[in-house]
Amino acid sequence: MRKKILLLGSGELGKEVVIALQRLGAHVIAVDSYANAPAMQVAHDFEVINMLDGDQLDAVVETHKPDFIVPEVESIRTERFFEYEKQGYTVIPSAKAAHFTMNRRAIRDLAAEDLGLKTAKYKYATSYEELAAGVAHVGMPCVVKPLMSSSGKGQSVIKTEADIQKSWNYAMEGSRGDLMEVIVEEFISFDYEITLLTLTQNSGNTLFCPPIGHRQERGDYQESWQPMAMKPEDLQTAQTMAAKVTEELGGSGIWGVEFFVGSEGVYFSELSPRPHDTGMATLAGTQNFSEFELHARAILGIPVPEIVLHRNGASAVVLASDNGSNFPIITGLEDAAAIPDSDFKVFGKPSTRPYRRMAVGLAYGDEPLADLVERAKQVAACINVESQDS
Repeated sequence: MRKKILLLGSGELGKEVVIALQRLGAHVIAVDSYANAPAMQVAHDFEVINMLDGDQLDAVVETHKPDFIVPEVESIRTERFFEYEKQGYTVIPSAKAAHFTMNRRAIRDLAAEDLGLKTAKYKYATSYEELAAGVAHVGMPCVVKPLMSSSGKGQSVIKTEADIQKSWNYAMEGSRGDLMEVIVEEFISFDYEITLLTLTQNSGNTLFCPPIGHRQERGDYQESWQPMAMKPEDLQTAQTMAAKVTEELGGSGIWGVEFFVGSEGVYFSELSPRPHDTGMATLAGTQNFSEFELHARAILGIPVPEIVLHRNGASAVVLASDNGSNFPIITGLEDAAAIPDSDFKVFGKPSTRPYRRMAVGLAYGDEPLADLVERAKQVAACINVESQDS
């Protein structure tokens, strides 16, 4: 009997996971809070629910009785996952991992206090007044992030006291779910940041993808490239920290573990127990398996003996500029396709808003990574998103 997957969160990353799972013979039900989400367009079945409503979540699980429950976003009533595990369901990577990583407090406390990983100095705040006190504690400049958000939403940098109120308001606007709390952390002087895609397997060893470098803007990734050149000792430190935290959280799947790297060493930043947006660079054929294929194999218990780098690759995002309530008109694909050693993926999102990620440009080859990033940006620049209202 083929395995049944309940995918909770159906954006562009979830869409690639669905495709990878189907190629391995699985049946997928895609769930999200809005209709026509990207993963729903390729799944066998779909459900539209409020995933923060535990009763609605329970009903979907009871209806479909999946072999695996696979969360792909943060805004889920993850407390329910522990009960699902007691009932015999398998949560990917585990109920503990999904619950701890749904907000930044739990994972930061686990990393810094329980596991002793090197992190930026930080404080939490549930009000403007607490944020101001936190800023005084960590110093300026500092970074403010909602405890629960995705794709950099609600993140900002405080440079002066005048920024504190603006940062608080912006964080509340960008927060997902019903948790109105932020983390304020010192601004680390780093040379670069990486995502270390880490594969944990119930049927094999923990493996690491070659590190992925990326550039952020407005708290969201703009370009990523693989492999990011690192000192061997820094890479070893990052791998040791990633193995430590994923082992503590348990389960199997792909994890996006983020680090800052600078003259003072490697700092643990964040962790997502699912494919990472910067990992879309692996869609450029950089590895023997993309991050989505790795996740699918880990979910189904298909062993991956090794991860092999095949070539260099880069990605660059295509963003919407306007609000639109209907599927946008996408043009420029012919021009993008004319660029050699490149590719692109259009996500099929059913509406637009400023800075919403709608597609990605990809480039690959043996050239220096800086050249590949520029080519990926050229591909992305060819693709136009024309918003449509109903």
